[in-house]
Amino acid sequence: MSIALLVLFLLMSALGVPLAVALGLASVAVIYAFTSTPIDLLSQSMFSAMNSFLLVAVPLFIFVGVLMERGRVAEKLFDFAEACVGWMPGGMGHVNVVSSVIFGGVSGSSVADIASIGAIEINSMERHGFPRGYAVGMTLCTSTLSSIIPPSILIVIAGSIANVSIGTLLVAGLIPGLFIAFAFMVFNHVYAVRHGYNPPSPMNFRKIAITGVNAILPMLTPVILLVGIVDGYFTPTEAAAIAALYTLFLAVILYRTISLAELPGIIVDTARTSGTILFIAATAKLAAWVFTYDGLPQQVATLLGAISTGPTMVLILVFLFLIVVGMFMDAIAAMFILIPVLLPPAVSLGVDPMHFLIVTVVTLTLGLVTPPVGVCLFAAAQVARMSIEDVIKGSLAPMSILVLAILALVLFPVLTTGPIRLLGLY
Repeated sequence: MSIALLVLFLLMSALGVPLAVALGLASVAVIYAFTSTPIDLLSQSMFSAMNSFLLVAVPLFIFVGVLMERGRVAEKLFDFAEACVGWMPGGMGHVNVVSSVIFGGVSGSSVADIASIGAIEINSMERHGFPRGYAVGMTLCTSTLSSIIPPSILIVIAGSIANVSIGTLLVAGLIPGLFIAFAFMVFNHVYAVRHGYNPPSPMNFRKIAITGVNAILPMLTPVILLVGIVDGYFTPTEAAAIAALYTLFLAVILYRTISLAELPGIIVDTARTSGTILFIAATAKLAAWVFTYDGLPQQVATLLGAISTGPTMVLILVFLFLIVVGMFMDAIAAMFILIPVLLPPAVSLGVDPMHFLIVTVVTLTLGLVTPPVGVCLFAAAQVARMSIEDVIKGSLAPMSILVLAILALVLFPVLTTGPIRLLGLY
């Protein structure tokens, strides 16, 4: 059954059928052909997948990202990042990294990162001597940080699929995100110094103070969310609602960068994006049922146990597999399909579930920037007005750093589990 489902799904996807529709049709066809399950139970199963309080956080965080993008709040964050690290050797490359970290802590969306500050980052790096290809490549690869740094939409979805504490999982993603950011900054420093790009300049404390004051209110968003979730004041879904109201206040009332007339369009865009994600959640429930009925997790556990020598080898195999999957499948769809299949056998072989989920999310973010279906890749090409081929060529070096940083996370679980154990969350 599982093989038939995957073959039908891949065939329809190759023919251009939307992923959610292809997955749903393939699942229904296989269930109808191989089992006697009443069709009306399938609709109930899809509804139960959608009827989740945790998943309500998804459209709310998407709403926050759209407000940040349309409200030009990201520009204040970029200015503050420039003041903090722009004076260093290769400064604008560091600004590119830091602004994505800060913006990720506010929006949780890589596409929103590129759409809102991508052009600013590229043009600023080019003005300071960096080749345009390198500037676009760094902008593309650092955008993945917005999908890792909490509040990450992908982490929220992964936690809801695995039925683990989303608050703990969000905190677990913080150090890996900062570690990858540090790797980018080290690489950029070496690259800039070697080629003589963007030499250092004096630090301007006055500029840091002024831009910090302007950016302090947007930057409070991740602080409010993480402190509130960790201390138990509110759930991740309630945190998402608070973030949405807070961002709405900033963009509409305080900064007045979004008018009331624009809100219906923003809500429609949010609903359209959310509907796509949640429809995938509904159809993936059927696929997960087929995999469970077929005993696929047990078969995967047996296979991994036969070819691996421990949890580290299991994670390396999963890492390599997810790189390939991410190149051809949307990250959200891949998580809905693969987490129920891969998580149980990985845990049975000694892999920590929190570490597994963070590695899964971080590895699948590679698919956002790689051909042939990387949405951030196409967004970066559009923002930079460059061909896909030129963007890929410029991103090879920073992308290799991203891969090596993720591999380090695979090999050293303490980067993921250490902070949450230290805080007593796990």
